[in-house]
Amino acid sequence: MEQTIKLRVSQIEKSFPGVKALDKIDFTVKKGSVHVLCGENGAGKSTLMKIINGVYQPDKGQIYVDENPVKIHNPMQARNLGISMIFQEMNYVPEMTVEENIFLGRLPVNKLGKVDWKHVRKYTIELLKEENLPYPPDLPLKDLTVSDIQMLEIIKAISCKSDIIIMDEPTSAITQKEVEKLFEKIAALKARGVCIIYISHKLDEIFKIADEITVFRDGAVVSSHPVGETDIETVIADMVGRKISNDYPKEDIPIGENLLEVENLENRGVFRDVNFHLRGGEILGFAGLMGAGRTEVMRCVFGLDPINAGEIKLKGRKVSVKNVRESIANGVVMLSEDRRRYGIIPVRSVKENASLASLEKIIGKGFLNAKKEHSVVNELFKRMRVKTPTMETAIEALSGGNQQKVILSKWMMRNPVVLILDEPTRGIDIGAKYEIYKLMSEMAREGKGIIMVSSELPELIGMCDRIYVMSQGKITGEIQREDFSQERIMYYATGTKERRAVNN
Repeated sequence: MEQTIKLRVSQIEKSFPGVKALDKIDFTVKKGSVHVLCGENGAGKSTLMKIINGVYQPDKGQIYVDENPVKIHNPMQARNLGISMIFQEMNYVPEMTVEENIFLGRLPVNKLGKVDWKHVRKYTIELLKEENLPYPPDLPLKDLTVSDIQMLEIIKAISCKSDIIIMDEPTSAITQKEVEKLFEKIAALKARGVCIIYISHKLDEIFKIADEITVFRDGAVVSSHPVGETDIETVIADMVGRKISNDYPKEDIPIGENLLEVENLENRGVFRDVNFHLRGGEILGFAGLMGAGRTEVMRCVFGLDPINAGEIKLKGRKVSVKNVRESIANGVVMLSEDRRRYGIIPVRSVKENASLASLEKIIGKGFLNAKKEHSVVNELFKRMRVKTPTMETAIEALSGGNQQKVILSKWMMRNPVVLILDEPTRGIDIGAKYEIYKLMSEMAREGKGIIMVSSELPELIGMCDRIYVMSQGKITGEIQREDFSQERIMYYATGTKERRAVNN
């Protein structure tokens, strides 16, 4: 039986200064189905979804809901039409509580026109209990992990009881167990007749849930098929316009002397007795399950969080890292796992974001040398292969992959000794990932030391020279490249020191 078309867009066009984001897009979603959108960052997927959700207005074209033409001027109007969206860059207010964020923009009021906080509290507790999320409704979001916040964003969209749910990279920051829960939820929503538009760069997972797959490239639809009529290799070739034969461009680079030594590091109640070293030209991986303490260790090494015990040595010399300023001065920099919250200033230009950490190099006698700033940043962007319409474009207008390369440019302007990259490829497409990997190899070739924290075991295995594994705030294993395997890493990550893990 043929499914009813729930949503249709016809000949949608959208341009931004210097770039045509969407060109004559035709796209349909059927009731009770999962329609997956694939494409490199900047291909136009998120732009189309923001048009459907009322964030952007199309230059041309028409949107139809239940085959009725509609004009969607804002997200509130989209919600009234039964459309809700989980954004790739999570939309939350850190200072607000769990319940305030869930009801943001739709707080219920009583007969007196006052917010019905009793209903808000009751409904939030029910939602948290239903999803087995173990935190109180009055907890500020700033006290939660990225994974927790992503799960809240998901249940917030689902709680709107919409007929059309857009999920833009919903699994980019959650654990495998949470992914499985989400897929169960998607199956239940499909059974109720809800249609889901699902954007993801994790190609292995989309084939588990998709009914149809549409591929975007350069603002246009290049292919659209039922899931049974395509495969991963075809989707990748459609996305990038070429075949990528080697996912991980790892180079054999001579490993030098120790650059960084961390001895008996402790942040009380978070991690303890952490010892590791990093050598010049080395890409060092840190693996572990969510909550293992990987990010927390790196935050202490970078001076973001306090150290209760232990010491850090750089090139054999003990260094102080009481704050980020001291860490940067010592040549240690860090790319955060949450680029929107900690990595970029969204409303500022790409040029300003890139030069932010090196203002002393472009300011003289109290004045900014705009010509020098433009020249230095332009050279970095060429090296980092940043794609931007202009140097003055707001960084929030760039794709996730290009935002990540701007942040890398910012740190490379400091000419660091050690780069800590926390989830460097989260939420970016396969083509942009490949470019990030190549940049990592280039930096290692220059003798820099790179620490790569990642939840993606294939990329750790593909790119690293050694891997430390953490579990419950401790390093439980160190694995050499010749001994890499996902099974070995998972034994250590789960705290299982079985003979098999050591002697495989």
